[in-house]
Amino acid sequence: MNQRPSPSTFSPNLRQLRAFRAVYQLRKLSAAAEQLSITQSAVSVLIRQLEEGLGTRLFNRTTRSLQHTPAAAEAIVVAERILRDVDSLGAGLRDLSELRRGRVRVAVTPTLGEILMPPVVSRFAERYPGIRIVIDDCSPDQFIGRVVGEHVDFGLGTPERAAADVETRKLLGDHLALVYRADHPLAQRRVLRWADLAQQPIVTVRPGYGIRPLIDAAAAQAGVQLEVANEVTFLSTAIWMAQYGMGVAVIPSAYAMRSPERGLVVRKLTEPVVSRDISIVTKRGGWLSPAAQALVDLMVQGPARPRRKNAD
Repeated sequence: MNQRPSPSTFSPNLRQLRAFRAVYQLRKLSAAAEQLSITQSAVSVLIRQLEEGLGTRLFNRTTRSLQHTPAAAEAIVVAERILRDVDSLGAGLRDLSELRRGRVRVAVTPTLGEILMPPVVSRFAERYPGIRIVIDDCSPDQFIGRVVGEHVDFGLGTPERAAADVETRKLLGDHLALVYRADHPLAQRRVLRWADLAQQPIVTVRPGYGIRPLIDAAAAQAGVQLEVANEVTFLSTAIWMAQYGMGVAVIPSAYAMRSPERGLVVRKLTEPVVSRDISIVTKRGGWLSPAAQALVDLMVQGPARPRRKNAD
């Protein structure tokens, strides 16, 4: 008599995992069967085998579709990772190693992506037309998690906190700067200190977001109480607020010097100078595919340097 496998010893096969992924994505047995080029009953059997082996229900059946359960939402992450690895292996190691085809996933915050990625993507596409770059634009608080969780091959960013499970490689340096109108009284000063920001309306990012902890720490070190007039989520908002005289903006110089707005002055803030590295971030102990390594090498050889404009 056949016995059901114990969930502790059950190992799903690739056919079951592929059926599970197809049903999870398409929500219908018929659509999954068509995608997998098998019969609908075969898909149903594979899903039932997987549920019995795991000892949990993966889908709730309705008259029109299948709705995944919380257990399925957790299982799909592992299943997709396994299938992605298997598909990569089966795609042909020679093509991958010779960079004729492949895919590279990069995590980057929207601001840095806008600054650094367009010319890099363009050069990479010319050199390796068969390799696709997938950009995972995420918020700063999600950045490390995307790298550690292996959702991406590597990240490009400025980790605001130390992480024992990642490795960083400096790509270029950056520092905090002040952005303001050319007719602002501060424009007459060649050197700007944090203490000079006293009683100035400040535009900067919201508390806990990205560079805000660095700003608050620098102001405290300089003994100045910042008068924050506007707190924003996007640096582009801080730029136009400075342009229209709503305050002086404290933002990273890399973004400030790239901004196309005219009539603005960018000055490094000193005493203290707040530096931060823009780095290539990888999972500690991990490895890069040939395609990912090629992209990293291209960035290191010639990263997209921010355009200088009225900056010291």
